Amino acid sequence: MITSFQMRAARALLGIDQKRLAEMAGVSLPTIQRMEASEGNVRGVVDSLIKVVDAFNRAGVELIGEHTRSDSGGRGVRLKQPGPPPKVDG
Repeated sequence: MITSFQMRAARALLGIDQKRLAEMAGVSLPTIQRMEASEGNVRGVVDSLIKVVDAFNRAGVELIGEHTRSDSGGRGVRLKQPGPPPKVDG
């Protein structure tokens, strides 16, 4: 399953905003906004989730699941469990 963190990272990798992702996936902007507002795994209608994942795949972004190897090369998105922000000295 895709997480909200992966969605934002994938959009950043492609340099697109939520509106453009909605257009690419054939879903509404509020659907994308709700998905990205989810904590952890994205909640939503399965059909909409599939459309978003397919849109990322067509655009060349590989969404790598937790504990999944990625041996095929190319760019992908993998995020560790979010933790506290790093401390800045100064």
